[in-house]
Amino acid sequence: MPPTALLPQTVAAPATGRPARLGAVPPLGAAPALARRRSRPCGPLSPEESDILRIVSDARTPVFVTVREGGRRRYSYWRPLDSATGKGGCYVALPTAECDGLHAAGRITLGEPLTDPGRTTYRVRAAHTPTPALRVVRDRGRAA
Repeated sequence: MPPTALLPQTVAAPATGRPARLGAVPPLGAAPALARRRSRPCGPLSPEESDILRIVSDARTPVFVTVREGGRRRYSYWRPLDSATGKGGCYVALPTAECDGLHAAGRITLGEPLTDPGRTTYRVRAAHTPTPALRVVRDRGRAA
């Protein structure tokens, strides 16, 4: 019996993005249907997503995601106290759906995990986007 006979058989997924039958295994590397819908690596950002990216990109504001045992995620950061307005000095939660969409699109990345008994915490950073190469202009020597 060939080794492939031991693996569960899969059927091509229909247009809905769900497996064709219950228990069907999606292909390796396939993103869940929710992540495929939300991922827009080159598309425009919503105002909420751009605000989240602005906060995550600021090196002075560390953003973390806490994943609880049940799978619940919470993205948050510490807002420092603003002496002019008297506001701040507290943790602020970011919208989970938008943050998950940015993560699925590859715009934010998660750092090394810090594991506690009831939760795992990751540092959230903006994904590095390669900058276009600069054109090098060589200094041409003058002929004397």
